[in-house]
Amino acid sequence: MITPQDFTAALASFATGVTVVTVKEGRDDIGATVTSFASVSLDPPMLLIGVAAASYLCEVLHRRPAWAVTVLAAAQRALAGRFAAEGRPSARLLLTGHPHHRGRRSEALIIEGGLTALECETRLRIPAGDHVLFVAEILHVDYLNKADPLIRANRRYR
Repeated sequence: MITPQDFTAALASFATGVTVVTVKEGRDDIGATVTSFASVSLDPPMLLIGVAAASYLCEVLHRRPAWAVTVLAAAQRALAGRFAAEGRPSARLLLTGHPHHRGRRSEALIIEGGLTALECETRLRIPAGDHVLFVAEILHVDYLNKADPLIRANRRYR
């Protein structure tokens, strides 16, 4: 049987892009760094994210179908760390001093200056061990930029 430590070590060298997922919840804004992100379908355009089942973000995504995902650029490394920190405050506070705006379709906060920002609506939720996969249709491409991507490999941002 594989241990959680062995599993983490085995997959740590796999390079992945880094995203921040945000969702508006009443008067608050929730956000978290998510590296479990993938394209699913071209027609209709769909993607998926994997979120820890015990997280507050997961709880909110079960209640709120519309959300946004920003694919971070290399220059946004500090934001990735902020949104990954335990006990982090509201996404609005985390974005103080960083350009951002509210999405037209999702009302979620969208970080400017990334590679792209997408507004999404959940179509399917799939329990997967200690995570939940949210499969979503892309409602709107907020922007596209050419920049170096932020990559996570070997437990470090690169």
